[in-house]
Amino acid sequence: MRKTKTTVSVTRALPKSVEDRLCALFDARLNEEGAALSHEALKAAAASCDVLAPTVTDKIDADIIKAGGDRLKLIANFGAGIDHIDLETAAKAGITVTNTPDVLTADTADIAMALILAVPRRLTESARIMREGKFTGWSPTWMMGNSISGKKLGIVGMGRIGQAIARRARAFGLEIHYHNRNRVSAAIEEELGALWWGDLDAMLGNMDIVSVNCPKTPQTYHLLDAERLSKLPRHGFLVNTSRGDVIDEKALADLLEQGALAGAGLDVYEHEPMADPRLLRLDNVVALPHMGSSTIETRIAMGEKMIINIKAFEDGHRPPDRVILALT
Repeated sequence: MRKTKTTVSVTRALPKSVEDRLCALFDARLNEEGAALSHEALKAAAASCDVLAPTVTDKIDADIIKAGGDRLKLIANFGAGIDHIDLETAAKAGITVTNTPDVLTADTADIAMALILAVPRRLTESARIMREGKFTGWSPTWMMGNSISGKKLGIVGMGRIGQAIARRARAFGLEIHYHNRNRVSAAIEEELGALWWGDLDAMLGNMDIVSVNCPKTPQTYHLLDAERLSKLPRHGFLVNTSRGDVIDEKALADLLEQGALAGAGLDVYEHEPMADPRLLRLDNVVALPHMGSSTIETRIAMGEKMIINIKAFEDGHRPPDRVILALT
């Protein structure tokens, strides 16, 4: 029988019900202030726990992992993305890494769909006019946006979130097109009415709206660079709810300033929490503060999933959401 509780260092403040459960099950070291920890603080946390529970904003590099020494055995990430963790160093050190997939899918897809609606219909621009008291009455030619029904939506990355967006978009009458590293099954294509494009460049040039939903990997860094972005039609709209550096943000701002793209909806940025200030000044850009999974229900579900991973590991079982890295 285990005589002492597993020590878990939690890097950020989490929903109270999640923290209460962590404290009941483990020797949980909470971040009472909630602010992001410095690199040195993360190293100290790793060196003093059995389980490190970081979030997507914590860069868990080789130095932090090595600071864990022989004690650190599990990195239980609060979030689905794991690009901020040095998986290779963790694997070589025999440290298990887990994440919290699936529970973010619906809320992230909802945010993407909200942006797909908001940008062409000029919703935030219109709301600002109302708040500023500048609405002077209805006019036949005032604040005209663009319909989305019948338009072509190109989804870059047809994983769980991409498919969830496609289901929502079909209900609004959008045609579904997609580019993915691997073509999805014929059954999924039939369900979604989706057309696969093997050539991303060709797809971009034929879409009215493009939604970026691929994971962050070395291969997807600036996947939409200046050259690719220039292939989007002038009347096109771009939405990104994946990772900021999948898109060359400077090149995107250039195109929007030049009027070479109709608009953009963004929930992520290349250098978060900073965004290119030009994007924030443009009326045809809807900029959100990385809130794709920001609902009470999802954040609690993420915490519960993280706790299940920690408890399974503590009990000597394989955590259900273990991240596998094939070392070469």
